Amino acid sequence: MAVTESNVLEIKSSATWRQRIREARLPWIPIVVILLVLIFGIFSELIAPFDPEESNLKARVIPPFTNAEYILGTDILGKDIFSRLVFGARTLLQVTVPAMAIAVLVGTAIGLVAGYAGRWLDAVLMRITDATLGFPSILVAMLIVTLIGTGLWGVVFAVTATTWARFARMIRGEVLGTKERDFVLLARILGVSPTMIMLRHLFPNVINTLMVMISLTIGQVILLEASLSFLGLGMKPGEPAWGIMVAEGRAQLLTVWWLALLPGIMITIVVMACNFFGDWLRDYLDPKLRRSR
Repeated sequence: MAVTESNVLEIKSSATWRQRIREARLPWIPIVVILLVLIFGIFSELIAPFDPEESNLKARVIPPFTNAEYILGTDILGKDIFSRLVFGARTLLQVTVPAMAIAVLVGTAIGLVAGYAGRWLDAVLMRITDATLGFPSILVAMLIVTLIGTGLWGVVFAVTATTWARFARMIRGEVLGTKERDFVLLARILGVSPTMIMLRHLFPNVINTLMVMISLTIGQVILLEASLSFLGLGMKPGEPAWGIMVAEGRAQLLTVWWLALLPGIMITIVVMACNFFGDWLRDYLDPKLRRSR
């Protein structure tokens, strides 16, 4: 088989990608955990063997790994724990994805406007942001859910209201340092509108910080959603959510220990995976930290 120039280029390209992956030192365990959560959440109906809300009183309180049909056991109503954990991943995505998307959009927009505009507008927006950050997140979330009601969108709104300020504060700090650079000053001299400057010149320079903030905040959002569900202020009782499962098992913690332990372990693993991935992403996107490795 003749070796053509295109084959040589393909070999070099693949070798370059393999070298880049090795140099990046990807955190494979957190990546695998996050991918599994995404797969469970998206394909939960195909993966779960039972309806997560279906009771089977004939199969009540089966311990984990003692029954081939109920691999992770059942609860006091005969609900399959594995199916509830799988659908709990879907509940997690249903809350985290829209809440993070709205919080990122609102926080980034406020941070860009406050940092670029400065003066009184910056002062007003940042005082609102500081006031939001000053209240305990769980207290604010509880108050919001109490006012607008429990359920999916109640939790999404509560999580969003307690998360956007972190992005606004961080993005505003990045913009303050970027807007004094030469390319921004030149754009202002040429008469480019403030909106275009923020979108074309400032926003691309804060994307790295935004990505790190997202990866580090997801874990906090997961804990907040689980806390609300545990307190009975999140998803409705009986729905497959990890926080609800922990709350359902706390009364039988010493006897039916797996009811609270298994979802608690899932929450811990996912939060740790998100935090480790965020730490890696911060180091990877920082040239100084990357050179010191």
